[in-house]
Amino acid sequence: MTEKINNKLIKLIKYYNLINYDLILANKALNRYKSINSIIPSTLSEDLQKLKSSILNIKNCELKNSATNIVFSDGNPNSKIMIIGEGPGANEDKEGLPFIGRAGQLLDKMLDSINLNRKKVYITNVVNFRPPENRRPSDKEIERYLPYLIRHVEIINPKILILLGSTALNTLIGNKEVISKVRGKWIEKKVGNCMVSIIVSFHPAFLMRQPEQKKMAWIDLKMIRKKISDLKIKIEK
Repeated sequence: MTEKINNKLIKLIKYYNLINYDLILANKALNRYKSINSIIPSTLSEDLQKLKSSILNIKNCELKNSATNIVFSDGNPNSKIMIIGEGPGANEDKEGLPFIGRAGQLLDKMLDSINLNRKKVYITNVVNFRPPENRRPSDKEIERYLPYLIRHVEIINPKILILLGSTALNTLIGNKEVISKVRGKWIEKKVGNCMVSIIVSFHPAFLMRQPEQKKMAWIDLKMIRKKISDLKIKIEK
């Protein structure tokens, strides 16, 4: 009987590949109990809370020290559509939510045009604290926050990743890329351990300054709508 139980435990451990096999077969029942519990996957909300806590505990960060609030995310963490912008502005810093200023209002309209909204997508930024005077995050700051961003993508595990603006593009695709040459096409790429379909489009703030580019953004939106259909992504009502 004991041998059968041990065999089942070994198979379970091999499946998750998370802990040392020897621990699970320890002689003491307490050690076996601790080991078994260590292989139980944490929930989505727990993973997100751990990530948020890790970001809050970053040391010696100019962004964090000058910001009012962490701007972690908004939307539905169960969504298979993830949006990544650049970084928080003044309104976002005040409220602790991404894309809630004028650019956020435009984003809401863009999402609505393809029957989406904040409850049907998941939104975050490359950096989670407002850069002073709304400047672009420095390369050093982006590099520092990149592991957290990659982990964020891994936790959400989206099928579609929408990168808004050059900062998001350069962070996850490459520094030499420009939106005008990359937008309007799908990029299949592995982000961390997550394989995802990526599309790049203009940041809503840019579209407010360059409204003539909205027609290009509309093409991107229609591509996203078609991709949702092609991948048979179920959108919660």
